[in-house]
Amino acid sequence: MSLKEDINYSLWCDFIERDFLENRFQDIIKDEVIHGATSNPAIFESSITNSAAYDQQLQMLKANEAKTIYEELAVSDIRRAAELLYDLHLEDNNDGFISIEVDPTLCDDAKGTVEEGMRLNSLIGADNVMIKVPATEAGYEAMKELTSAGIHVNATLIFSPEQAIKCAQALDEGIKASNKDIKAVISVFVSRLDRMCDNKMVSKGLETAKLGIINATKCYHEVEKFENKNIRTLFASTGVKGDELRASYYIDTLIYPHSVNTAPLATIEDWLENGQKTPTKVISEEECNKYFKLLESKDIDVKEVYTKLLNDGLEAFKDSFADLLNKLARKAD
Repeated sequence: MSLKEDINYSLWCDFIERDFLENRFQDIIKDEVIHGATSNPAIFESSITNSAAYDQQLQMLKANEAKTIYEELAVSDIRRAAELLYDLHLEDNNDGFISIEVDPTLCDDAKGTVEEGMRLNSLIGADNVMIKVPATEAGYEAMKELTSAGIHVNATLIFSPEQAIKCAQALDEGIKASNKDIKAVISVFVSRLDRMCDNKMVSKGLETAKLGIINATKCYHEVEKFENKNIRTLFASTGVKGDELRASYYIDTLIYPHSVNTAPLATIEDWLENGQKTPTKVISEEECNKYFKLLESKDIDVKEVYTKLLNDGLEAFKDSFADLLNKLARKAD
């Protein structure tokens, strides 16, 4: 039995690019390696500026403003990905999703986020699209409104258990209000915590590459307490930088029931070859809480880490989006 059938676990691909969609993407769908995909402003910035596959459409769109050009390019890719994933969605409507993020500059604008989410959802016109909304105070409000309006949501940039709870609360209320079979994922970022804190862990005599896993597990427990089968924890930021960990480490350690892992293509390829294909024993909430008390005793302020990572994440997506729009504006000249 597969992990999907056995424990309702899915692997999604955190990458989108036009040539990829017509080649390897279709192979890993057909081979039942992945059951969905995600995108973000940084992925689109890299794909659109580094691939010749967009040049023809870019020429046709030259007369438009940069954001319009971006949307046309991104929506074309999202629509194509949705088409390729649709059979998976028909088989099991928990899967077969592709995500597109709202304009990251709207992260503190609930009304603007809702309007943009509804507009993008309508523009793409596919049943298996999730609108990606960052987990800010405005974002929680937008998540509730979008799901209550019948739109699937991917809550993103979750670093803390508190964010996970607020997302789950908003999504649970929105899904129940919709009276529809609306799905949502709560994207908990994993490896970024370790990259930020590992040096400090070494200096305190603590194990490295552990905080990300424990923190993600604590968030998972908080989401599961809502007992909403339509909301799954999605483990994101699961690629490995450097050679100290095996490439599939953040997949192998988080194969939990009723969850998703979205990983870069290279990480998925390594997992296929070398990774664990059986469920991971879920770390208990009690063990997670003990670990956080240990960090407190060592004067490690995890809340400060959460705040910095969220702010850095929001700024990074804004910067990627601005860079992309600037590049598109120059290409249109």
